[in-house]
Amino acid sequence: MTELLYKNEVYQIIGAAMEVHRELGPGFLEPVYQEALELEFIHQSIPYIREQPLSIFYKGIKLTRTYSADFLCFDQIIVELKALSQLNSEHESQLINYLKATKLRVGVLINFGAKSLEYKRMIL
Repeated sequence: MTELLYKNEVYQIIGAAMEVHRELGPGFLEPVYQEALELEFIHQSIPYIREQPLSIFYKGIKLTRTYSADFLCFDQIIVELKALSQLNSEHESQLINYLKATKLRVGVLINFGAKSLEYKRMIL
């Protein structure tokens, strides 16, 4: 059996998100969760960059337009936050497109808006 790519790192990210959701619960806007998650990343010593501009490529050519990730953790993992009643396939497609465009391999989609924290680990 093959090891999951960035398994431990994704586990740490999801654990931090669970702590934020446990403390705040659902009902806040996304920027509140983003700020709280940043504090939790600091507390848990998870390396991150908030709203990191990421280059997008088209046929190998770097576009002038960039994508700003909610977080880039461990210099490898895009973390996209939502605060919705539930996730849908459009949100998953958005993250997959970000992974394709940036050439990164792993993303985590986290939804703080549901009664229980929702998250999805995505691999390109």
